[in-house]
Amino acid sequence: MKTAIIVVDMLKDSLREGSNPQALSQVRAIIPRINRLTALARRLGLPVIFANDSFLAGDFIFQGKMQEHALRGTKGAEVMDELDRVPGDIQLPKRRFSAFFKTDLDQTLRLYGIGTVAIAGINSHWCVLNTAFDALANDFCASIISDCCASYRADVHETTMTLYRKSPLHPLFQVLTLEEFSNLMTV
Repeated sequence: MKTAIIVVDMLKDSLREGSNPQALSQVRAIIPRINRLTALARRLGLPVIFANDSFLAGDFIFQGKMQEHALRGTKGAEVMDELDRVPGDIQLPKRRFSAFFKTDLDQTLRLYGIGTVAIAGINSHWCVLNTAFDALANDFCASIISDCCASYRADVHETTMTLYRKSPLHPLFQVLTLEEFSNLMTV
């Protein structure tokens, strides 16, 4: 079963000045591991998809406490410079939490013959998890690569990973480390 890598919301606005210092350190810590994950994928000929928040000014989502960010057409909505990208990587704008919701991700994955998605990025407890659940809802296996994901606080990330590490849906839905994922892919 062929796998695709989905990197969720690793955007320039995620590293903007004035952000929560703990959140910034969580995001910065996963950048090198995401680069290793995408390098592995490219070596194996697997698609790499950057699923990026891409909101419109005044979007419904900002009527709550969420601050405007990742506005379409701004630098803040671009993938952060620290992540390695190559021609052929797919850029997928998304208006909501899941990379599947009202995007063409399902169709794109089926075009490439994908059966499994491996998900990295932020926020583990929200957009990463929503993407994983929607992968399952669309009949794709989903692996969250735990050490390639982060939340605004380390304890929130760890609680989320612990909660799903022993999923009754295993192996359709699983939480793996980068090393575990790499070992599975290179067997």
